[in-house]
Amino acid sequence: MSTLFTLPIPNTNGTGNITCTTPGADTPSLQGSPETDVSKIYILTFTSPPDNRLTPSFISTFLLALDILEHRYPRGVVISTSGIGKFYSNGLDLEVVAQTEGFMERWLWVLFRRLVTYPMPTIAHLNGHAFAGGFMLAMYHDYRIMNPKRGFLCLNEIDLGVPLQTPMMDIFRAKLSPTTFRDIVLEGPRVGGSDALQKGIVDGLGGAEEVFGFIAERQLVGKAATGIYGIMKEEMYRTVLGGLDGHKQNLEWRESIEEGKGVLEKEAVKRVEEWEKNEKGKAKL
Repeated sequence: MSTLFTLPIPNTNGTGNITCTTPGADTPSLQGSPETDVSKIYILTFTSPPDNRLTPSFISTFLLALDILEHRYPRGVVISTSGIGKFYSNGLDLEVVAQTEGFMERWLWVLFRRLVTYPMPTIAHLNGHAFAGGFMLAMYHDYRIMNPKRGFLCLNEIDLGVPLQTPMMDIFRAKLSPTTFRDIVLEGPRVGGSDALQKGIVDGLGGAEEVFGFIAERQLVGKAATGIYGIMKEEMYRTVLGGLDGHKQNLEWRESIEEGKGVLEKEAVKRVEEWEKNEKGKAKL
């Protein structure tokens, strides 16, 4: 491995960073693939103890790393993974979110938008758990390769009582089958590697060697060379982008839905009360 740069993650007591490396030329899974230039495979390893929460500091550092790669290095393939074996990312820190004004539109949606339109292929190497926002982060990558022996994917908001906002839903709707989308959102199962592959949530299983082999097999390193990779993704995920860019409209829509539900609920309660009254009358007879 060759290190290109390391970025400290602020507010982690000096323990957090994102390091960018490239694989060695002697990587076994890349042997016999001369069209795969290893110097254009960029591995972003994030370490933000204890579990890589998506805080403003983490997101800002991740965005800077993506900017550096786009504007200072040749286009190739970007892999994100975790330096913490147990977790890829455990999602949002709800306390930090509550204390940070505009967290969604100023940080989270910005990161999601950057990834879904990034002008190079992106791969999330899921070496540990990816829960809630961490699962969303992985889905906003182009591809996912998962550790077959350790880690679960889980959208557990249904159990936490935390409603998912439009951009959190849209990426799953865009990339999963309707039945898998339903099950993931409404049941919140913990999905292991083999099940995730079967359900089409991930594209392969394995460690770093399998990720490199996946890149070589699909010849991904050269896909961004023409300069239209990001444009193609913008068109592919036009609906997803609409949800990310329309935060105000999303909130207004939710407010109107809640108002409508309030009216319908009052009407329903009135009907139930009338039914109860009639039932009491019948009982007296």
